[in-house]
Amino acid sequence: MNSIPKKPSANFGRSVYELLISMRFAISLLTVLAIASIIGTVLKQNEPYNAYLNQFGQFWFPLFEAVGLYSVYHAGWFLLILTFLVISTSMCILRQGPQMLREMRAFREHAKEASLGQFAHRASYDTTLAPQVLGARIGDWLTREGYAFKTNVREGDNGGLLIAAKRGSGNRLGYILTHCAIVTICVGGLLDGDMPLKLQMMLGDTRAASRDLAFNDIPAQARMGADHWSYRGNVFLPEGKRSDIATLNVGDGILLQELPFDIMLKKFNVDFYSTGMPKRFASDIVIIDKASGQQFEHTIDVNKPVSYKGVTLYQASFDDGGSILQLKAHSLSPGSTDILDIKGQVGDAVKLKQKDTPLTLELTNLRPINVENLGEEKTTTSQEKMLQHLGNAARKTDKDLHNVGPSFSFKLRDAAGQAREFNNYMLPVVQEGRGFFMTGMRESQAEAFRYLRIPADEDGKLDTWFTLRALLTDKSRHAEIARRFTAKAMHGDAISETMRSKLSSTAERTMDLYGSGGYGALDKFIRDTVAEKEQPKAAEIFLKVLQGCTWEAWQLQREHSKLKPLDMTPARAVFIDDSLNTISDSFHYGAPVLIELAGFEEVKASVIQATRSPGKYIVFLGCALLIAGVFCMLYIHERRLFVLAKSDGKVLFAMATNRKTLDFESRFAQYREQLKQITVES
Repeated sequence: MNSIPKKPSANFGRSVYELLISMRFAISLLTVLAIASIIGTVLKQNEPYNAYLNQFGQFWFPLFEAVGLYSVYHAGWFLLILTFLVISTSMCILRQGPQMLREMRAFREHAKEASLGQFAHRASYDTTLAPQVLGARIGDWLTREGYAFKTNVREGDNGGLLIAAKRGSGNRLGYILTHCAIVTICVGGLLDGDMPLKLQMMLGDTRAASRDLAFNDIPAQARMGADHWSYRGNVFLPEGKRSDIATLNVGDGILLQELPFDIMLKKFNVDFYSTGMPKRFASDIVIIDKASGQQFEHTIDVNKPVSYKGVTLYQASFDDGGSILQLKAHSLSPGSTDILDIKGQVGDAVKLKQKDTPLTLELTNLRPINVENLGEEKTTTSQEKMLQHLGNAARKTDKDLHNVGPSFSFKLRDAAGQAREFNNYMLPVVQEGRGFFMTGMRESQAEAFRYLRIPADEDGKLDTWFTLRALLTDKSRHAEIARRFTAKAMHGDAISETMRSKLSSTAERTMDLYGSGGYGALDKFIRDTVAEKEQPKAAEIFLKVLQGCTWEAWQLQREHSKLKPLDMTPARAVFIDDSLNTISDSFHYGAPVLIELAGFEEVKASVIQATRSPGKYIVFLGCALLIAGVFCMLYIHERRLFVLAKSDGKVLFAMATNRKTLDFESRFAQYREQLKQITVES
């Protein structure tokens, strides 16, 4: 008769069950979790998406976002793996645990003589002692050696008795404890893994808000109550201010988490190394209980958090808290020397108007200290293009860290809403023995800043450069400058007026071209009008003419300011060269104004991380279980010992262990000799 085939559903269920309880499946899950944990440790988690976009670029950013690498421990696949690991390990415990506990309690006092004869470590003796007498002696010996034992009197032809002893059964408990530890740690991770929040967001009850919204404009769907059981967010606290709201980064949006108390920042303390890098920062805070009104003062330091009402506060970082900035907006319009004084606070948006072009100046940040690498690098020459000037504010060569002083960042937004971001340094940065004011620009946060290096004048200011730029871009002044240059270059009776006129026209034409587009305009003119073989020589002539005209423009500016004329020196020649480079580059600056930081009044702010993680205590328990389990497995060795004393005077000794070591071999040899002495009648 044919057997009845099993149903496909039964086969599938059995396969799933076998998969879940298999060690291979559990190890695979643990391997994936380990790799994910490495990624979560190396890659800073829960940062704003713009930071990741800037770090990885347009290609890798969406790919990493899709797999949840920016919040690994809260990613759906990570929580799903934790869930399967809990199920798999729990099923293993339920299946193997009772059997292991039975094995721990069992003495195996009914073992057969044939099975004892198969032991690798065994010995045989002859004795004249009765089995009961021998059993009493062996019992006393086992007690002294720390073994628990049971005696089984044998019936039958041979008779006698079997003594079954064991020691170190707690070794098997280690396997149970380690499996329980894995389950406990995973459960703790699931409790702190935002699973309820993810469910709420999937159902539409909770929805992240845009980062650009003010707190007052964030809707109720993006606000979490104080009873929310697990979260990790940042509280932004300027000095003297208080808050009860933590910001949670969720993808490219935010959620607002209400805290069960208010936090006020009394003072933010920061100490720096000689290079300007921070070595310690801490916050003196006051915690104000909402229910009772009680106030508690604490100092939060790095690695020294404060806990209150189940919420732990960590010192995360620091930022600007709304510093007051005194600014000068220098017009970059051709021939203009207009300066607009501006006073604003970090976070403000100031309306500007430049020749019927409405702009909004958004002040975003102030950094009083900037540590940069000021390794020496060869300077560029006048003929090099703008791209050879772009890069970090302090170019990276040999490592030479210094504090280069304050900087501030801002955005200029046009009427269409398009914005460019800028980062300007207040003080000149010394490179190659010369000072340069650094002003950086980028189109989006996905790009790095490209810096324009403006040479500082002999007074350490920007004034001379702006004056030279205005003169060289103002066509109405070019004729006068050209005449001065010609008079200095061609003096003496031997030079005809025709030659002077030609040189003056050439100088004026050179300034007109340069003033309309920098070196790019001069280069185009030379390529269009000069034979290819003569172009290098023509470029050299134009450059010398331009340098001479710039020197005369500088002298003209000093005359109008009623200052003494200057003598040409190598340092001033280099200043002219640097100025021409930067004026040419300024045509590509991307803004009609250049904002200079003239002064500031700093307001510090602390960023405090507020964390509620009830699962951490479960994780601590799991870690304790794991330590205990590993200790049991590594340092407790199970040993089983059997002595069969037969009525015919034959004695069989057998010994086994779960882990064969040199210590076990020596202990077996020792027991073998001791039993030999015991079996001899005294």
